[in-house]
Amino acid sequence: MMKNSALLMLTFAMLAFCPLGRAQDQEPSIDSTIAVVRANMRAGRAALITTGMNFTDKDGAAFWPIYQQYEYERSRLDDRRAAVIKQYTQKFRNLTDADAKAMADQMFDCESRLAELKKKFYKKFNKVLPALTVTTFFQLERRIDLMMDMQVEAALPPLTEAQYTVPGSSVSEPLQ
Repeated sequence: MMKNSALLMLTFAMLAFCPLGRAQDQEPSIDSTIAVVRANMRAGRAALITTGMNFTDKDGAAFWPIYQQYEYERSRLDDRRAAVIKQYTQKFRNLTDADAKAMADQMFDCESRLAELKKKFYKKFNKVLPALTVTTFFQLERRIDLMMDMQVEAALPPLTEAQYTVPGSSVSEPLQ
């Protein structure tokens, strides 16, 4: 178990710091950052799950087909979330209240749908695996999600750089 924990921590560290290896004078686009992070996480996700879960042959045979369904449905939600993030990066300097509200509503909707999806698949996994195994998987899944979110958030421009547009005016002022 200690070996698996050390391997997981090393893998997370490598994934977390992989963007640091690029040239510092060249700022990547948010599209490329999201694409790279998602590709890295998808490629490493199965390996992390395999290592972290240490499935028996029987449990693995029950888990992976359901996981593939989960990952497919999850990727569609992630596409919607990525679209909102891209929209934010394009508009953040001149974000209106209406834009901010619409984006927040879309992100809350994505989070809500993701929670519903996890509940749905928690039930499916529990039909073929022990609850402790399923709970362990979702705990590991949450940690992977946190690592991905940290990478994306680090690449986003802070809202403090946004300009507040006064409704009915062409005047912009920095947010305080």
